[in-house]
Amino acid sequence: MERIGLFGGTFDPPHVGHLALAEWARERLRLDRVLFVPAGAPPHKRPDAVSSAADRLAMTRLAVRGNPAFQVSTLELRRGGPSFTIDTLRAFARRAPRERRFLLVGADSLDDFRRWHEPEGILELATLAVAGRPGAGAAAARAWAKARGVVWIGNPDFEVSSSAIRVRARRGLSVRYLVPDRVAAYIAARRLYRSRR
Repeated sequence: MERIGLFGGTFDPPHVGHLALAEWARERLRLDRVLFVPAGAPPHKRPDAVSSAADRLAMTRLAVRGNPAFQVSTLELRRGGPSFTIDTLRAFARRAPRERRFLLVGADSLDDFRRWHEPEGILELATLAVAGRPGAGAAAARAWAKARGVVWIGNPDFEVSSSAIRVRARRGLSVRYLVPDRVAAYIAARRLYRSRR
């Protein structure tokens, strides 16, 4: 049975924290592959606050290049409508019912997970694998998670975030070492984030 990590997100932009988390999860959970799944229409974000799907997909593909265990899925980008995790998991379950799926999320997402669309359905289709994030992982969320077989990746905390990178890029500051060099070059060439407030 193949063990697959599903790592969804806006990836605007994908950064070294995403990559380190995915690699840590791959080793800790003995994953055969990690699929990065850029969100088509994140339901919790305004459409005008997110880079185009084409830009986010291109950056994610550039970010994972060179790691044969990392792949990018365009499932949510092609589907249209809000990108609900339950719909994505159902699609993967139909395609490969015998796969063992792990849904990789940060502890900040765990704090909100019970308010996600059909959280119990998600837990039926995948094992929730949680990565530590500074200042996240409330006691109530941890207690809830423990009772439902949620696993902790055990990664070191990373202070890097896509929002902080966007702010730096908007100010014309370097994003080198926060994102892979290929992603930094793409951001510069496309002048991404320069016009956002």
